[in-house]
Amino acid sequence: MTERKQSALSLGEKIRRQEIRVKEAVDAAYQKISESEPQIHAFLTLTEEYAYRRAEEVQKGIQEGRYTGPLAGVPIAVKDNICTAGIRTTCASKMLGDFVPPYSATAFSLLEEAGAILVGKTNMDEFAMGSTTETSAFGVTRNPHNPEHVPGGSSGGSCAAVAAGETFLAVGSDTGGSIRQPSSYCGVTGLKPTYGTVSRSGLIAYASSLDQIGPIGTNIADCAAMLEILAKQDAADSTSMDRSDLVGITQAAARADESLKGFRVGIPQEYLSSQIQPQVRDAVEAAAKALAERGAEVEIFSLSMTDYVIPTYYLIACAEASSNLERFDGVKYGYRAAAYKGLHEMYKKSRSEGFGEEVKRRIMLGTFVLSSGYYDAYYLKALRAKALLKKEFDEAFAKYDILIGPAAPTTAPKIGTSLQDPILMYLSDIYTVAVNLAGLPGLSMPWGKDENGLPVGIQLIGDCFQERKLFRAAACLEEDRPSAKNTVSEKSACDGIGR
Repeated sequence: MTERKQSALSLGEKIRRQEIRVKEAVDAAYQKISESEPQIHAFLTLTEEYAYRRAEEVQKGIQEGRYTGPLAGVPIAVKDNICTAGIRTTCASKMLGDFVPPYSATAFSLLEEAGAILVGKTNMDEFAMGSTTETSAFGVTRNPHNPEHVPGGSSGGSCAAVAAGETFLAVGSDTGGSIRQPSSYCGVTGLKPTYGTVSRSGLIAYASSLDQIGPIGTNIADCAAMLEILAKQDAADSTSMDRSDLVGITQAAARADESLKGFRVGIPQEYLSSQIQPQVRDAVEAAAKALAERGAEVEIFSLSMTDYVIPTYYLIACAEASSNLERFDGVKYGYRAAAYKGLHEMYKKSRSEGFGEEVKRRIMLGTFVLSSGYYDAYYLKALRAKALLKKEFDEAFAKYDILIGPAAPTTAPKIGTSLQDPILMYLSDIYTVAVNLAGLPGLSMPWGKDENGLPVGIQLIGDCFQERKLFRAAACLEEDRPSAKNTVSEKSACDGIGR
């Protein structure tokens, strides 16, 4: 069995037993951050004053029996597009460089109620638009496994923080793979839940019909523990749903000693194309073999809409981004140009100076496809393709419990290579965007490394509301993979304290 040395749940248990004080856990997290940040740059804002104040409150609450959850006292990081009251929230953009929201996102409030301790807000691609965390207005985040390589994106800061051992758990958002792809590049575990499972209230929107908040951690059980906290219906989000079926998912995710007899697994043949890196294909095949050895029935099938997912996704996502980002005009809040003549020039200069190149590119594409002359030819056609894709997934899940494939076609590219060719960056999302278009849950987990020591990730995809099946298979794979060594930092925050 794989030994789980670094675990948010084990730290939470030690805190509840008073083997470790909450302040000690926070001290250790900031010590590790001070060691790693000069090279990694996973964080945009550190919240020491808040964290130490909360550490005292939570420590007292644990002793009084008010905080009884498994993550009480555990340090976490939060992506910087999730609003935190009184704490700077920038979306890694000059446009919101000094924005301090007056309210917190529902997801963050739920974590506060559970006793988790925020140690900082993490770097990301600007307004979550990118796949490398290189489009941030505040500098590039580097991959802890090799600082010359990207951590992925757009939740690259959250994944890098977990991989570097700066925190055990982080919160990300996933619009087209923004949790799963960087989790693959950084060698950590990340979940994009079924659309509507986690409230989007307080998440600064990129594409509202695709965005979903999810957990990033060092293992399956930690992610399940955070999901169980986050999966609450919220009246402030009209797309939020009752997920009471996820109560107890943490215990279920920790069980890996069962047979998978009768469990049906499908591998889309299009996901094993010649375009993917050989080590990535080998990892998918090895993981499928491990499931088969547990008794699962594994079969290759065709997911014929795969060739259409990238154009479909970018047409829909950019159209929604064009609408969502219209509010950032320099009037009520955010960046305003210093010199201008008249209202319209203020709008143009503020947006031109406040947004980065990738954000402007996507706004322009979205505005174009929504224009009266091109709406039918592009946007409406993309919506039809989305419906056909969902139908094809429905047919697949009538046969299979889960699907398995790569999270990304390659391991992490070198810094600078993707931005030279935006189309190449967009194609890195080919195995993840379909999950968002269909509203499905998807999970990325590490499975070995390539010849350069960079992590290889695999992706498990489930039908809507079937996270339990994903966790069942993932827990087995976590136990059966050849080696879990070096999937995260050798020395994580809180290692060695309280012993």
